[in-house]
Amino acid sequence: MMIKMWEKLNEKFKKYPARLRVAEKMIELGLSLGEDGKIYCGNLKISDKALASAAEVDRRAIKSTISVIQDDEELYSIFSNIMPAGTLLKNIAKNLKLGVIEIEVGSENEGILARTSNLISEKGISIRQAYAEDTELQQNPILTIITEEPVSGDLIKEFLEIKGVTRVSIY
Repeated sequence: MMIKMWEKLNEKFKKYPARLRVAEKMIELGLSLGEDGKIYCGNLKISDKALASAAEVDRRAIKSTISVIQDDEELYSIFSNIMPAGTLLKNIAKNLKLGVIEIEVGSENEGILARTSNLISEKGISIRQAYAEDTELQQNPILTIITEEPVSGDLIKEFLEIKGVTRVSIY
């Protein structure tokens, strides 16, 4: 379904790059379109000005993007059901004495989450959180794994042996 959605977005907005940036930013930030035609993050209403600033577009692009989405049943079904993903612990992991592993993946990325979580589990370390960037949105998507305790840098070599992993950072 995801590839179909990107094809649909590109088809609808190919002549309007600003509108495409708005739609992509909504997906990236987990912003949904409410029945009232307003943009929301959960139940918090987001101003057109704030979204325009984040997407680096004019505010008129917000209104026109919303209009296109509302007029397309399939797109409206997608954008009215988007939910924010929640708090990513990465930026506060050090304060909480948690570990962070960032794994950059290439185009061959099938099974990387399973293989990395198995490797971490084999070391007796629990995973608190895992977040994978969308491979359709990001050129070099990052898989971020937050562990219950910091992980040894010795694991970098083992992570790099996983097919599709191009870079690993542990901190």
